[in-house]
Amino acid sequence: MAIDFDQIIDRTGTSDVKFGVRKAVFGTENVTPLWVADMDLAAPIAVTNALIQRASHPIYGYTHYPDSLFTSMQDWFKHRHNWSIDKKSILICPGVVPSMHAVIEALTEEGDGIIVQPPIYPPFFSAVTDTGRTLIESPLKLEGGEYQFDLEHLEQCAASGAKILLLCSPHNPVGRVWQQQELEAVLDIARRYNLIIISDEIHADLIYPDYQHIPLATLADDVTVITAVSPSKTFNIPGLGLSSLVINDRKHWKAIRQVFDRLHINAINPFSITAFETAYREGESWLDELMLYLDETRHQVVALFDEMTSKIKVINSQGTYLLWLDCRAMNLNDDDLKEFFVKQAKVGLNPGISFGEAGSGFMRLNIAAPRKVVLDACKLIIQSL
Repeated sequence: MAIDFDQIIDRTGTSDVKFGVRKAVFGTENVTPLWVADMDLAAPIAVTNALIQRASHPIYGYTHYPDSLFTSMQDWFKHRHNWSIDKKSILICPGVVPSMHAVIEALTEEGDGIIVQPPIYPPFFSAVTDTGRTLIESPLKLEGGEYQFDLEHLEQCAASGAKILLLCSPHNPVGRVWQQQELEAVLDIARRYNLIIISDEIHADLIYPDYQHIPLATLADDVTVITAVSPSKTFNIPGLGLSSLVINDRKHWKAIRQVFDRLHINAINPFSITAFETAYREGESWLDELMLYLDETRHQVVALFDEMTSKIKVINSQGTYLLWLDCRAMNLNDDDLKEFFVKQAKVGLNPGISFGEAGSGFMRLNIAAPRKVVLDACKLIIQSL
């Protein structure tokens, strides 16, 4: 491969979360941290060079969103996902999590029901509870080693008067890439019960061979879909904090924009704009090589656990750089499970319970690191069983 993803890069002195707050999270720095969902892999060199060039200009003043920023995003999604996005539907935002909060604030009232599908990325829960809305859980079903929508239960939740469904596609943490028939079934429910869907698709470009991400909005002619997208996960630039919403209803676009305006929140930063546009313009070959690398790491991790232990089963990911480990055969409660990984295996992972009760007995493993680091950590886990 032309890109050396095996290179181990020291993140000391960068104020990063993954390494820098290990002691606060795990009680010790003596763990291999494979938790926070960013990569220990260098971003595309084109992005680095563009940031250096921008930094060489000594004025870092107020900045606007240039037309080229929107065009880079439109071109990317048309080319990679066959999705034609109207510029007027795009709202640039400071991140997916604040975007979810803003959408909920704009389109619902306190007490309104919002559906989430655990196990799910923890801010999905807090986006509902912190805004005073009613949390409605419709857990995914694990059948034959693969997670599925529980469509019957989802319909019951929708029929209860829920206003919004928070969808994660591809799904964090279980790695499902939802297929067209599944998405159309969800849309049918939304159509019958007038549900608005917020579709978090920030992992849309991190898809393994034999799978295809389908933007929900491309199937949703008569359902309100608000899609969150970003180059942040794709190109390992989440610290630059720029994302966007694609909103297929102009009235809702204005209402969400008003929330950001009222709070004087924006994401206008000369460096985030540079990285966003450059990644979409020049990052494709890097991404293609990244996915080959992650795919091989994924296969080796799955094979390692399959061959060496029956106590931990990997739910094989179809997308994202996250693997969901089923540790229920270890017969530990969630506190003891976390303690095992930290104190015995000396590996720092995300406890499944943080993704809701449906994650009890599971752990989330981030494989976006040099392969030797990931495999060595997995061997430590297995040897500690």
